[in-house]
Amino acid sequence: MNAFLSNNEYIDYNSEIIRNGVSELFGQSMTDLEKVKVAYEFVRDEIPHSFDCNATIITAKASDVLYYKTGICHAKANLLAALLRSQGFPTGFCYQHITLANDNSLGYCVHGYNAVFLNRKWIKLDARGNKPGVNAQFSIDEPILAYKNRTEYDEYFWRGIYASPHIPTMKMLEKASCLQDIIDNIPDIIEENPDIEE
Repeated sequence: MNAFLSNNEYIDYNSEIIRNGVSELFGQSMTDLEKVKVAYEFVRDEIPHSFDCNATIITAKASDVLYYKTGICHAKANLLAALLRSQGFPTGFCYQHITLANDNSLGYCVHGYNAVFLNRKWIKLDARGNKPGVNAQFSIDEPILAYKNRTEYDEYFWRGIYASPHIPTMKMLEKASCLQDIIDNIPDIIEENPDIEE
């Protein structure tokens, strides 16, 4: 489980801004369940998805997501991982193959969300951010994610849980200077093997 608790370049929970955010977010009397739910709802609701708010700043690492208050799904997943790992919750990453548009006219992308080890099991949480047609919710049972797979558009989940964010996507975000750069260059395939098979 140590790999799912690490502080690193993208999940930098030892940074000052994350430490300050943690102190504001979590109360000492909160249960584990309350902490995970509060962190999830904060990232989902208080950090707008970059495309929803027409962001002019592109973020990747957790501290930048919190500082600039925006990020795409992968960046928001980094922030949620940082908040939860700081509290000792093993947190990983899961991925989904989805269309960039409502149909496949713009091609596909890798969508990222989190898996959190809580009450001796992994639960799936998608903090992408809700909008009309997207209604992800906190659930400790069956996942309630942002997107349902549409088989007619070759949408599917990559199996397993990854300890690290998808590095090709992180490198793309670091190079991107605008939202169009993300549309043009976001990866649409996962080639790495998961750290935990499912």
